[in-house]
Amino acid sequence: MPFTVTAPEGVLTQTGERDILPRLSAALIEASGATGNSFFTGIVGGTVHVLPPRHIYAGGTNRPVVMVELKLPNIGLGSVESRKAFITTAAAIVAELCVPAHRPENTWINIVNAPDGGWGIGDRQYTGEALIAAAAAAH
Repeated sequence: MPFTVTAPEGVLTQTGERDILPRLSAALIEASGATGNSFFTGIVGGTVHVLPPRHIYAGGTNRPVVMVELKLPNIGLGSVESRKAFITTAAAIVAELCVPAHRPENTWINIVNAPDGGWGIGDRQYTGEALIAAAAAAH
């Protein structure tokens, strides 16, 4: 379940650049009720992209937006409430790991879902049912 974090240089602190992905990953694992599940933990990861500020735009203008995108199978964070809880936690993590001048409206969090069977690791396709079975077997 990959994260892509994109931020302008100088907005995440040095600690933030290092810690944002592990903290977001832990938040997703907890929100999913999968703390301690080796299979689930092993399929959460991502990348942090720190770009020159001139390459970040919002509303058609250059703006210091930190974007957190999470791609999940359609079974992930399956309710509006669980998505809200994750977004609230993720926004707090971003706020803590950014410079003090970073404004909350410059944090964007987006959850994207893959259709059933549209999820794969290596050459293995996973349906929602197969992911649940693999996570249950690792529990």
